[in-house]
Amino acid sequence: MVQGLPELDRRKTQTAVEALLEKYRIYKTITFEAREAGMTASYGETFSGSTNVISDQTAKVAVYNVDVPAARKAYCEMIESIVERLGEREQTIIRERYMKQDEVFDYKVYNHLLDPPVSKDTYTKIRAKAFYKIALAFADRGLLRLEELQKTPKENR
Repeated sequence: MVQGLPELDRRKTQTAVEALLEKYRIYKTITFEAREAGMTASYGETFSGSTNVISDQTAKVAVYNVDVPAARKAYCEMIESIVERLGEREQTIIRERYMKQDEVFDYKVYNHLLDPPVSKDTYTKIRAKAFYKIALAFADRGLLRLEELQKTPKENR
């Protein structure tokens, strides 16, 4: 049985994709704060008998300082690779509107950054197609669940 592409709710899709792109922007603009191991001795109640629990604070800090930046970098690279697969205009819209450090408004993108400029309605259609493609790519990677973004039967009318 061949299943066609799912019909997604435009607003839900836009909200979900914008949230993931906002996470990308935060990862790109906010620097990572490395943790340091505490060297101060702490006094606490010591119970007799072995608990078979090993605590290595330095190892936990070292693992965190390596794993978190690597995960952030992998996430950003994944987002960039997904956006690279979009059409030229779709890429321009997503990069200029959602992936830059500065907050750019929609009217600036469709009036000044797209060449040639397009109307607001055309911009909305291009952006909706881009969000749809990105949502499918995110779903393939397990970042989104398409079931949550699909139109309900009541909306299909």
